[in-house]
Amino acid sequence: MAAIGEEKLTVAAVARRIGVAPATLRTWARRYGLGPSGHEAGEHRKYLPQDLAKLIMMRRLIVAGVSPAEAAEQALSHKGSLNLEQIVETVHERSDVVDAIVSAAQSLDHNFVEALLRQEISQFGVIDSWHEVMVPVLIIVGDIWAQTGEGIEVEHLLSESITNVLRDFSREIKSPINPRPVLLASVGEELHCLALHALTAALAELDIECQVMGARTPLAALSSVVTRSAPPAVFLWAQLAKNGDPKFFKDIPNVRPAPRVVLGGPGWDRDQCQEVAFAEDLALACSEIKQAIGA
Repeated sequence: MAAIGEEKLTVAAVARRIGVAPATLRTWARRYGLGPSGHEAGEHRKYLPQDLAKLIMMRRLIVAGVSPAEAAEQALSHKGSLNLEQIVETVHERSDVVDAIVSAAQSLDHNFVEALLRQEISQFGVIDSWHEVMVPVLIIVGDIWAQTGEGIEVEHLLSESITNVLRDFSREIKSPINPRPVLLASVGEELHCLALHALTAALAELDIECQVMGARTPLAALSSVVTRSAPPAVFLWAQLAKNGDPKFFKDIPNVRPAPRVVLGGPGWDRDQCQEVAFAEDLALACSEIKQAIGA
């Protein structure tokens, strides 16, 4: 019997919420006993919050690589809150992590996505996790959207989850080795700034503090910060060619000591930017910035 005020969900509503087909839910109910427990006389049986919690656990365990039968057994015997850490620890291979994050993102399970990402970074560091997990996941999700025209919400949720996790790791810096923060910005009308958050987190692992201006940073804002804070290095990101305008490093004010300018992203024309450094990847960007601050 449902308690007064408890949310009762239909099969279709639960299927949408956890990202499986209604037929899958019916199979889980028939085969494993993971069916709805809510029942009112004269009404169809509906799922209660405790049913939903078990189904979410079932879904996460399957995503993590546990067989459906074993996942059902664990879900049925589980009481209390969902322990994300225990589920995440069942994912071992890097390729399995990528698949698990893609599946969790497609289910809109941002908590599980972030738990998987946090484990990866804690175990392997930001740079390795960025190249081996985060970028492949973003490519897979982007390709799915490009091929089907569906899943733009998955891409947005995934980007936000990655940003949240990277920001958390960026805040862990306690004693920065640089007296003035490094300046990071996506220039012009550039909306892509995930690479900035990845670089900030990677530099935080090296105890290098950054000031992130984010997307669509105009030249006036860039110039003002350079004048006021005299950063030891300036990293500028351009994903699209229309945003990779050399004015963003040529027209910033002259300050002493002059900051080391590092460019990242495919939007820059190298022939027009020969006087500044290029970073092909996250590791090289960190190396260039370490040199700028004398680390």
